[in-house]
Amino acid sequence: MKEPLILASASPRRRELFSLISIPFEVIPPKISEELLPGESPWDHAIRLAKAKAKDVSRLFPHRWVIGADTIVFLDKKILGKPVEKEDAKRMLQFISGRVHKVVTGYVIINEELRKEISSWVESEVKIKNLSKKEIENYVATGEPMDKAGSYGIQGIGAFMVKEIKGSYTNVVGLPLCEVIDSLKDIGAITEFPIVKKG
Repeated sequence: MKEPLILASASPRRRELFSLISIPFEVIPPKISEELLPGESPWDHAIRLAKAKAKDVSRLFPHRWVIGADTIVFLDKKILGKPVEKEDAKRMLQFISGRVHKVVTGYVIINEELRKEISSWVESEVKIKNLSKKEIENYVATGEPMDKAGSYGIQGIGAFMVKEIKGSYTNVVGLPLCEVIDSLKDIGAITEFPIVKKG
């Protein structure tokens, strides 16, 4: 990889995750609509948005490797996006309280010039403890839920409510690192991992 990989994302969580693995990268947020299409499944939605994000940035840098990702939280076939306001966040937290929900991250890695593309999705299950009304009110008052799908952040204060995870932890945060690294190797964006710095 001659130039750093581009992470097509505005998510600070994905940036933090990627910074842990020592693959050179830069962040360029895409400009796309994230609306749900009628009848679209969580898996299709995640992959479609991941591809749209990657394509939006890749057209500006066709010679570079670009990765786009999108994370969906859902329960009972209902997709739980980012809350529009505090009452919406409270409703979501009441809905997932004491229950097991699913988190799906779709990701797409492309290089337009090389005409290479790989996509996949990863699913995890998260069990939330029974939340009291006061816990929900106090958590929403911290402001942490307001920019997060499902209205909680597992890597922050929201960890207090997570009883159990089945599957990838980094997937729940926003980017399944194990699978993404394997895909980067499979498509030829990197030749080996961990990357050993020369000299």
